[in-house]
Amino acid sequence: MPLTTGLQNQRVLVTAASQGIGFGVARAFLEEGARVVINSSNEQKLRKAEEELSKSGEVHRITGDLSSKEDLDRLVSGTARVLGGIDTLAYITGSPAPGTVMEKDYEDWDRAARLLTVSPTYLARKVAQVMIDGKTKGRMVFSASLVVREPSPSLALSDICRVSILGLVRTLARELAPTGIRVNAILPGYIKTARIDQIVRNAAKSKGISETHALNEIVSQIPLGYIGSTEEIARSFLFLGSDMSSYVSGAALPVDGATLRSIG
Repeated sequence: MPLTTGLQNQRVLVTAASQGIGFGVARAFLEEGARVVINSSNEQKLRKAEEELSKSGEVHRITGDLSSKEDLDRLVSGTARVLGGIDTLAYITGSPAPGTVMEKDYEDWDRAARLLTVSPTYLARKVAQVMIDGKTKGRMVFSASLVVREPSPSLALSDICRVSILGLVRTLARELAPTGIRVNAILPGYIKTARIDQIVRNAAKSKGISETHALNEIVSQIPLGYIGSTEEIARSFLFLGSDMSSYVSGAALPVDGATLRSIG
């Protein structure tokens, strides 16, 4: 029997989807026949993304800040209303600025904690309730980062705050298992987005080297020898966000070109 994603007419919410990984994930779900709501805090960019993505299928936009409780409430209720429920949540966020622990102040940590810890946990609870009320055996896929396994000296905010995604995934996977809802995470490595440009610029400045040299240093750390594309990482969201992964829950999947050295 041939494998299919089974995503035709499935109802999918993708956050931070105006560009980068989120945009690529939304497009991948649309190309599989899903109906998609995209979210971003930037109305202008989100409108542009909706226009482009509408070429691939049914897409709706809901503007909202993922660090705002009121916006999260509105995002979930709006998605459930326009799609008639939620089958898959693909949670993606922007990343906090690079830097070390000693370079960041209280406000930096407060913003990062709300975005990377409080926001995904609260949104998961709200989406889970929609799924439970609709008797939907849904899927949640949270984007984290390789730094939850191997911290980076220059990405302290992500190193510390994104670890909570692993706790959320393992905790919620067990809690929601009796309802048939599955919860997993993806750990992206280096992916071609604006975030990579930012990391390259920061590395070049801190080391006093050219951006080309800084980029080459990054690529040299990737055994497969290149920086991944948004299309490549989107496929992992399709897998975990569909019934192709029907017996997978509580997992954290690295998508990194074999960059990770650790076993656990």
